[in-house]
Amino acid sequence: MGMWSTVSPVPLAWRQLVDQRMRFMVAVLGVTFAVVLVLMQLGFQHALYASAVRLHEHLAADLVLISPQYAYLGMSKPFSQRRLYQARAHPAVVSATPLSFDLAPWKNPQTGLSRAILVIGVDPAAAALELPGVSEHLYRTRVADTLLFDADSRPEFGVRPTQLGSGQRFTGDLAERRVFVHGAFHLGTGFAVDGNIIASRSTFHHLLPRRREGLIDIGLLRLRTGADPESVRAELAAALPRDVEVLTRAGFIAREQRHWANTTPIGYVFTIGVIIGLAVGAVIVYLVLFVNVAERLAEYATLKAVGFTDWALFGVVLQQAIILAVLGFGVGTVLSRALYAAAADATHLPMILTPATGALVFVLTLLMCGVSGAAALRKVRAADPAEVFA
Repeated sequence: MGMWSTVSPVPLAWRQLVDQRMRFMVAVLGVTFAVVLVLMQLGFQHALYASAVRLHEHLAADLVLISPQYAYLGMSKPFSQRRLYQARAHPAVVSATPLSFDLAPWKNPQTGLSRAILVIGVDPAAAALELPGVSEHLYRTRVADTLLFDADSRPEFGVRPTQLGSGQRFTGDLAERRVFVHGAFHLGTGFAVDGNIIASRSTFHHLLPRRREGLIDIGLLRLRTGADPESVRAELAAALPRDVEVLTRAGFIAREQRHWANTTPIGYVFTIGVIIGLAVGAVIVYLVLFVNVAERLAEYATLKAVGFTDWALFGVVLQQAIILAVLGFGVGTVLSRALYAAAADATHLPMILTPATGALVFVLTLLMCGVSGAAALRKVRAADPAEVFA
């Protein structure tokens, strides 16, 4: 074992890896490909969950009333506004605000093509949405058929940023009716919604006559300072009829995210993408390490003959796996950041590489390469000194 103190295992692992430079580059690129694929899948998954609850996170509410048949934003069953009045009677509730939403066709003024946009009906006198631009411009929706347009909507709607930034009123075509846009706010798109419009509730029902007045999609409740939202939620849930469900805002957000994760196939698709990426990377790393060990069986046998244990040699192979993991993760992260920026610019989705996601993928990369290295260790056991020196 004296030789072990003069020959460091890390340099030995590195020298074996770079001895065949082309093979080494293939291994690093294989790990990089796996890292990029996994990061992109997790990035789109995070964007899905984050964009699905953009509106939810900006609701000015401690508690939320919805129908039990509520599926997701854009597909819900309205319920009677009377439930909101009943909830307002609770001593801890200080305000109760109705909110309606529905999809309607917006005609692109340049192309003449229509595209569905989410219309959010609010009370101009109530602070229902805590969004940039809403408090400054919401009073304008008191004028009939006057709307606020989401400046972060997709460009396919044909509304130019210069129009929204000028502060001037311009006309549009929504639900085959002439409307006026006089103000902008910032919310953003999602997988199910490409753009958003805020209108007064009277304009909402004028544009969408199929929606009965007196029915709402969401009820927003603000509680007095010091009230416990969960306790009030439980009391209202017990007191109100079963045609409404009472949730905290956090519970409402969680419900929406569960829908996209469990009810739709999108969450499953992203998970499969992560598994495929890790599998491809593991196979490439295994093949490279297996060939490296196979070509150096005589060297490993010699090391065994001078006193190296199997565990010491296993350490060399595992160090090679860790080196590939670190290099591949580093290159893959740099490439992924560039792809995140390009995807965010093209889709308007919140593509963000969070520290938690980076840490998770780094651990997965280490496990992927470690498993591949462990599989290649079988060859080290086959290094028999007796055969070398026979």
